[in-house]
Amino acid sequence: MKNIFVLLLIFSSITIKAQEMTSIHQFKVIDLYGEEFDFNDLKGKKVMVVNTASECGLTPQYKQLQAIYEKYKDQNFVIVGFPANNFGSQEPGNDEKIAAFCQKNYGVTFPMMSKSSVKGDDINEIYQFLTQKSQNGLEDSEVKWNFQKYLLDEEGYLVKVIQPQTLPDDESILKWIEEK
Repeated sequence: MKNIFVLLLIFSSITIKAQEMTSIHQFKVIDLYGEEFDFNDLKGKKVMVVNTASECGLTPQYKQLQAIYEKYKDQNFVIVGFPANNFGSQEPGNDEKIAAFCQKNYGVTFPMMSKSSVKGDDINEIYQFLTQKSQNGLEDSEVKWNFQKYLLDEEGYLVKVIQPQTLPDDESILKWIEEK
């Protein structure tokens, strides 16, 4: 009888956890070119969401982001960039200027969303989801600076938050991408 009770407790906690978690696949946003981007289209892919800026000391991370996107894009992995001007006014341009900068300087081909806020009163809905445990089911977090990375599994659930200074091609990130 004790074993049945333990199993019921475990099942109850798993059920409650599953009910708390929501998926990023529920969201639609606008990309740099004014087109709708539906996260539902990413079902079955691992996703890295990263806030970006064109005039930051960490901006060269675009190079590593593009390299890992090229290497893994055909292996159910995608990067989604969110330009934001929340830190030191390091993303002053509009969507057109951001797109031109990313293409000219880093050859960026991964999806880039329209410039928006990743913290504060005007935080976009994706970052509300990523930073609030009540929505993502994993943890509360705060975007500390440009190029903070959020890793989501194939079902669209947040699994890890990576600090801005950690390079996109860090061994721990590559290992996560390659895990089946």
